[in-house]
Amino acid sequence: MDLLRVIQERRSIREYRKDPIPDEIILEVLEAARQSPSWANTQTWRFIIVKNEEVKKLLTDTLTTHNPARNAIANAPCVICVVAKKGEAGFYKGNPTTDKGDWFMFDAGIAMEHLVLAAWNFGLGTCHVGSFDAKKAEELLRIPEQYAMVEMTPIGYFDQTPSARPRKPLKDIVFINSFDTPYIP
Repeated sequence: MDLLRVIQERRSIREYRKDPIPDEIILEVLEAARQSPSWANTQTWRFIIVKNEEVKKLLTDTLTTHNPARNAIANAPCVICVVAKKGEAGFYKGNPTTDKGDWFMFDAGIAMEHLVLAAWNFGLGTCHVGSFDAKKAEELLRIPEQYAMVEMTPIGYFDQTPSARPRKPLKDIVFINSFDTPYIP
């Protein structure tokens, strides 16, 4: 599939079929994430594949009660969690190099976006999930203290594609040379 088409068509999916995903496809999707850029090539991200029904149920319990992804995490055939090592991305000799501090969130987010786009290319749905009790999830997944749980996504085959959500027009979000000059060619 064409990359721009994948970007334009991808949607957050919250209802999945139980069909298992072949391990070869999961590895292809993870390979796309592995190829993502990272600060100074630190590659601080790590991925945890969750297929166990009980672990998925416990992960669901880390989500806020109003999170619409709860059923997706519980019912998708697989959940992929991204964690990242703290204190490496955005640091030089142990000191932050920008006013943004630790860049692990940026790098993990880029990797996860590569992952969800690759999944869509294989006909798999995903949904970025970030509203959860990270400490509880880290304990559940036995994540070492020097790493932080960043996000998770259910992943699986689906039957219905949601409609596109409205996007702001480029004229409202793109500027030239300064924030007060809209880019209108």
